[in-house]
Amino acid sequence: MTDIAFSPCPNDTFVFDAWAHGRVPGAPALNVTFADIDITNGMAERGELDVLKVSYAVLPWALEEYALLPCGGALGRGCGPLVLTREDGVDLTGKTVAVPSERSTAYLLFRLWAAEVVPGGVGEIVVLPFHEIMPAVRDGKVDAGLVIHEARFTYQNYGLHSLADMGEHWESTTGLPIPLGAIIAKRSLGDEKLRELAQAIRTSVRMAWDDPEASRPYVTEHAQEMDASVADQHIGLYVNEFTADLGEDGYAAVRGLLTRAAAEGLVPPLAPDALAFV
Repeated sequence: MTDIAFSPCPNDTFVFDAWAHGRVPGAPALNVTFADIDITNGMAERGELDVLKVSYAVLPWALEEYALLPCGGALGRGCGPLVLTREDGVDLTGKTVAVPSERSTAYLLFRLWAAEVVPGGVGEIVVLPFHEIMPAVRDGKVDAGLVIHEARFTYQNYGLHSLADMGEHWESTTGLPIPLGAIIAKRSLGDEKLRELAQAIRTSVRMAWDDPEASRPYVTEHAQEMDASVADQHIGLYVNEFTADLGEDGYAAVRGLLTRAAAEGLVPPLAPDALAFV
């Protein structure tokens, strides 16, 4: 039995459906814990559970104990976090901003963007579960919100405006895909087990692509009343070739993000071989 934690978001339930339900031949049984990204990031820093879906931004604090698996995560183009406000064109200087996690990739991308675009600096940062961020902006509890996932498709339903696209900024300045979520596993499991886990993820992804309807009950069950068409858009955007294999561009994106962030003093520097897989 392998203990794993990932979010209830459609991309994660789509990716892990076949494996979680014992349909991946030869794969170990999974004991799944559903948790928001801020929770799993904390689990990684404390060394809890064998396998975790985390933000790429937390890797500098986790890679001594965990290895980055080369599949199962979320990278892509045109899928970056958005900064939302009630009014268009708001100056964020001194403003309160809600974010999904202070260790999230979204927040790291936001800090890199704000360093260039908000020279006076934003005000208070408030951490909220991602599904609470848009209501908080709409209701005036915060001045702006940094949102991820399906919020790209639904923020206008809350009467909100997109002030800036963090992914657009990242892609225009680097040419690289946007690294968002990673799958990590404990190094203490051993190289053979790590390779087995990576193969199970790849097989689970391919099975989901081959028969998308098979995953629909699992996706729907955990999608928090999300509209089915939005869930499909979510999966289409975040489950892509990088989910099956990070590849050269994927690894370049992760190294680029963490190297740039370390140069700005936002995260500890990585060891040269920290991202290497067995």
